[in-house]
Amino acid sequence: MINIEHVSKQFGSLQVLEDISINIDQGDIFGIIGQSGAGKSTLLRCLNLLETPTGGDILFHGQSILRKDLKLDEYREKFGMVFQLFNLFENLSVLDNVTIGLRKVKKIPKEQAEKKAMELLKQVGLESKADVYPSKLSGGQKQRVAIAGVMAMHPKCIVMDEPTAMLDPHGRKSVIETAKKLNKEEGITVILITHYMEEVVDADQVFVMDDGRIVMHGTPREIFSRVDELKKYRMDVPQVTMLADELIRRGVDLPKGILRREELVEALCRLY
Repeated sequence: MINIEHVSKQFGSLQVLEDISINIDQGDIFGIIGQSGAGKSTLLRCLNLLETPTGGDILFHGQSILRKDLKLDEYREKFGMVFQLFNLFENLSVLDNVTIGLRKVKKIPKEQAEKKAMELLKQVGLESKADVYPSKLSGGQKQRVAIAGVMAMHPKCIVMDEPTAMLDPHGRKSVIETAKKLNKEEGITVILITHYMEEVVDADQVFVMDDGRIVMHGTPREIFSRVDELKKYRMDVPQVTMLADELIRRGVDLPKGILRREELVEALCRLY
């Protein structure tokens, strides 16, 4: 679906991205992790042409997005962006926040737009909040409304730039479960930037960035089995993975790369 080929980005003399090459398959959940300043958000901004790469190319279904005849608005409609801030209109109801893109951009009649919006709110578990204003919602609920608004535009891909950074654990869980549900049921490609390692354990691929470069790449199990290497890049691992790694160091015969509490329980039960 997307081929990022040797992409670099400079701001003056500052090299922010260096020789980034990534392939993203349609329908995948794709995680990008790394410390603040690693270049994650700049990479996503290049993908959506909010920033223009200074080197390399980006292909969407085999065609360069850097070509001069690209219809930028049409291209951007294929990518729904979800950021840390919820980007909701506080003076509009939840329903109106979801329908505004359908009515203003897609020019869909009000009744038809509201019907579609209610379907999307049901998908994210918020149909009962249709007439509520954002000030009455929790952070997780606001972010799910934002996702519904993005989905209303029928994107091929949802790009989530640290969407749970301002949420409590319950809110983070609800947002990530919503993204996984849309991926599974709608086949939507999800690109997720996050500081929380637990949020990418169900990804198809995980890339680790450091100082503008890709330094690790693999499945979640492959990445999180390399605990010492992750520490070198100042990265955490899921708590259950850290616990399992410590037990392995103390002589317990466990498989590497345990990602979930259930896996650790099952492995320990087999031993004892």
